[in-house]
Amino acid sequence: MNILVTGGAGFIASNVADAYIEAGHKVIIVDNLFMGNMKNVNKKAKFYKVDVRDPKISSILKKEKIDVINHHAAQISVPDSVKDPLADAQINIMGTLNLFEAARKNAVKKFIFISSGGTVYGSKVPLPATEDNPLTAESPYGISKVTGEHYARFYTAQYGIKHTILRYSNVYGPRQIPHGEAGVVAIFIEKIMAGIAPVIFGGGTCVRDYVYVGDVARASVQALDKGDNDAFNIGTGVRTDVNQLYRAVQKATGFDKPAGEGPYREGDLKANYLENKKAGKILGWKPETGLEAGIGKTYEYFKSLKK
Repeated sequence: MNILVTGGAGFIASNVADAYIEAGHKVIIVDNLFMGNMKNVNKKAKFYKVDVRDPKISSILKKEKIDVINHHAAQISVPDSVKDPLADAQINIMGTLNLFEAARKNAVKKFIFISSGGTVYGSKVPLPATEDNPLTAESPYGISKVTGEHYARFYTAQYGIKHTILRYSNVYGPRQIPHGEAGVVAIFIEKIMAGIAPVIFGGGTCVRDYVYVGDVARASVQALDKGDNDAFNIGTGVRTDVNQLYRAVQKATGFDKPAGEGPYREGDLKANYLENKKAGKILGWKPETGLEAGIGKTYEYFKSLKK
């Protein structure tokens, strides 16, 4: 297949691009390099420096005869979305809509939309969250992801473009950037490697579901020919608070200093973790990397950068 991966110079999507190439597919990457890095781009992929909001996306789809779009490019910070909802919507809603319109005009067969299991359900659903829970997002970031899901269903119903929605929990691993809540593992490791105790916000009691990026990449491969017109949680189902996470990072790095304390951040959910049984049943996907093993691999990656 000819697969367009948006945000393919970034943390998660570059790992997805690698997995597609390893599976024998032709990968075309578009990324504006605002947060991505060319060092992450697989040498076997074709690269275009283009923003997902750019109308020239359509001509790229036509030229490369794209069969599938895998859409990862996004504004990823919940706190930033709270501070500037307009900027969040311009990237996450208008960028997504631009891609759907380009897909419609160029006979793209399938659109894999990356959503957020950490935000689309809101704070009032029973945990672990399942795909049957209502989408009651409470942050602009979550709202933009819910909007993208609705557009996926619209373009399937109206134009026959198949879709699969993958709702990620908190992804970590090699190539992660130390930015925002999603980058907490990278933030901890970079601080520790500099000999600085990281800051934990809100007492460290916020509960999340940390899933390793290599496992996440497999979900996008399996979604190529499974899970049509449906949504799936991609997480471990294991609840981990930030204090537990920090202890796991301390164990991997041998760092013994206690973390600093910071206030609760506006827009962050108190708790979220995902049930993944549906992904197992329909996609044949399950996480294979435990938290300690995944953090160990991530730490080795950051050490290799220093070398």
